Amino acid sequence: MPTPAEPMQWVSAISTQVSLEAAVEEVVARTQRQLTAAPDLGLVFISSAFASEFSRVLPLLQTALEIPTLIGCSGGGVVGMDSEEDALEVEDAPALSLCLATLPGVTVQSFYLKETDLPDLDSPPDAWVEAVGVDPRVDPQFIVLADPFFSGVNDLLQGLDFAYPKAVKVGGLASGSSWQRHGGLFCDRTYYTEGVVGLALSGHVVLEAIVAQGCRPIGQHYRVAAAERNILLELEPPDILDRDPQPALASLKAMLNDLSDRDRQLAQHSLFIGIAQDGFKITLGPGDFLIRNLLGVDPRVGAIAIGDRVRPGQRIQFHLRDAETSAEDLEVLLQQYAHQSTASAPVGALMFSCVGRGHGLYQEANFDSRLFHHHLGPVPLSGFFCNGEIGPIGGTTFLHGYTSVFGLCRQPSSQDDF
Repeated sequence: MPTPAEPMQWVSAISTQVSLEAAVEEVVARTQRQLTAAPDLGLVFISSAFASEFSRVLPLLQTALEIPTLIGCSGGGVVGMDSEEDALEVEDAPALSLCLATLPGVTVQSFYLKETDLPDLDSPPDAWVEAVGVDPRVDPQFIVLADPFFSGVNDLLQGLDFAYPKAVKVGGLASGSSWQRHGGLFCDRTYYTEGVVGLALSGHVVLEAIVAQGCRPIGQHYRVAAAERNILLELEPPDILDRDPQPALASLKAMLNDLSDRDRQLAQHSLFIGIAQDGFKITLGPGDFLIRNLLGVDPRVGAIAIGDRVRPGQRIQFHLRDAETSAEDLEVLLQQYAHQSTASAPVGALMFSCVGRGHGLYQEANFDSRLFHHHLGPVPLSGFFCNGEIGPIGGTTFLHGYTSVFGLCRQPSSQDDF
């Protein structure tokens, strides 16, 4: 693939002005000062403190700046660059974040979908291509933002994976205050209160994902011996062939008995299930498990209900989550990304973090964004705090909780396979 004559530019700015006009003026001025060419793309994230003014965001931006393609949404908090090197995470307070990008050699296409626009899951890939309006032959990558009450989000992600299996998809569910029925969604010149807005990036661009689910494994991993839909019935250690399967609850109790006092106490309120996504990988580590909630147990039959379907033969492992674990998990994944190759460095990034993380989890501000910059340098970063985070595990796209998803945008290098 030929290299465009000009490099990508990606800039971000955040404002905490309590006046929406002043906030728009500030982020536009700061981002325009950093760009040397007209932007091809904009992303805007606005805190729920401005809920009554969501409909004014796009008119104000259009008056101040020409952006061919723009999407965005509301969040319980927003993330943006406070300076050229430091990001700011603003939670539960007025804030507006604007990201602008100049993307030579890249085709940018926005789309909007209502729930009634989604094809049936039995439909062929062409039905999803027609709904989204993006040709899979151009190898698109996706950024997806959805209304938090959009019940078809899992169907949408399955459909996108079906129609665009090689594409990376990142994003999140808009969030707002407790009294709001819907978040705000922005797509080009239109403000929506429901549905999904998205971007497809194709051409001279690579979008990569880091998905930090904030958990650590405990005990050994098990093979599912018997299950019905989302109910674990029997488990067996995969490395012991002559032992009969045990009721899932009995395996859980035995594992808990071997934990430290601290971990047993943490398991009372922060115990999760990890489902391995690669059935052939021998050694499982961070990023190999899809983390799901443990919903309840049935002592009569020794069963465990979890927040996803599971089938016999899959491997699972119990996990714990707390602030220290979340920090360690993200740090390991960032270190892996920083050292995985000598490919071109990211020029910009998006952060989609759960509203359950941030200051409430770590008891300090800017934790995830600061850790991101510590390992990857001053990459312009923007994003928001979500009601659900979208990102891939093992090549399949999922809706997560308590997670930080980073979408990293870079120009292709000679090492990339196209």
